Amino acid sequence: MPPVVETEEHTALRAAVAALGKRHGRNHVPDELWSETAKLGYLGVNLPEEYGGGGGGISELSIVLEELGAAGSPLLMMIVSPAICGTVIARFGTDTQKQEWLPGLADGTRLMAFGITEPDAGSNSHRLTTTARRDGTDWLLTGRKVFISGVDKADATLIVGRTEDARTGRLKPCLFIVPREAAGFEHRRIDMELHTTEKQFELTLDDVRLPADALVGDEDAGLLQLFAGLNPERIMTAAFAIGMGRYALSRAIEYARERTVWKEPIGAHQAIAHPLAQAHIDLELARLMMQKAAALYDAGDDTAAGEAANMAKYAAGEACVKAVDQAVHTLGGNGLTREYGLASLITAARVARIAPVSREMILNYVSHQTLGLPKSY
Repeated sequence: MPPVVETEEHTALRAAVAALGKRHGRNHVPDELWSETAKLGYLGVNLPEEYGGGGGGISELSIVLEELGAAGSPLLMMIVSPAICGTVIARFGTDTQKQEWLPGLADGTRLMAFGITEPDAGSNSHRLTTTARRDGTDWLLTGRKVFISGVDKADATLIVGRTEDARTGRLKPCLFIVPREAAGFEHRRIDMELHTTEKQFELTLDDVRLPADALVGDEDAGLLQLFAGLNPERIMTAAFAIGMGRYALSRAIEYARERTVWKEPIGAHQAIAHPLAQAHIDLELARLMMQKAAALYDAGDDTAAGEAANMAKYAAGEACVKAVDQAVHTLGGNGLTREYGLASLITAARVARIAPVSREMILNYVSHQTLGLPKSY
């Protein structure tokens, strides 16, 4: 289990990444920050040393993303490329797949997207309709995906499809590496109201022919391999949210210390100070659950990590939204100006509540899995 107080190594990593984030700041150039993060060894800190990574785990990678976010320069694709895809390949990939992908994911020269969400499936992963069927030694993959981040820059996308179990005839989830240039693989950008560096895409797979070695791991492992990527996704989303909340809170605190309308700075008034203190407490509590989830995952306890990761993601999403909201209120009209850079976070903070799984589905998970209450669906 994680110590209540961070280790010296984690404290040092946090300080180093915070300094990197501060150098780049809110108006950072994403590609430059991505490259420097990789060059310094932070991007692949969770990947095996033998493939150029840092030999750490999600505990370390979550620190990197949180601190970059707290500096106003989060890298969303860290959740996808090293955390989800890198972890799945490191745990379940063949030696060839590891050699081909992990060094590039670690040093930032290669990028991988992750495709699971579908138009008609939503939060119900059992309704995925993207299917893979055998054609000789090859696979033919057909289906659609939506809200897939960074496909335009990714060298490949790790697609969640379903294959038929020869014994039962039921469909089971499997993971396939689909190169960007594969015939029949097309992507269309989704027009989002939320403006971010990482764009969202709809994918169409029309009998995409893949070699046998495009399958990651065991065809019969199914959900085990899928959740090996989804638990880190939730933990890293929590880190993303906590970092964003900390950034907003820091701007509000700075403003409240200096802004003087009457006799004292507005931060002296409890109506301003107490909500900011509450926001800080909520963020700290969410981080503790995130650290617990990361430690459980890194220790190989997937079941316990699943529960903690969901709780961490829920707590961080709620804390982030509240922190951003309070920060904007603290600044008043200035909170909506481009100069202070908080207004865009009002929308961005909601992402942590919605993706990769809604807070309502997390409450379903906890009520069913933890509390043992019956399902309503």
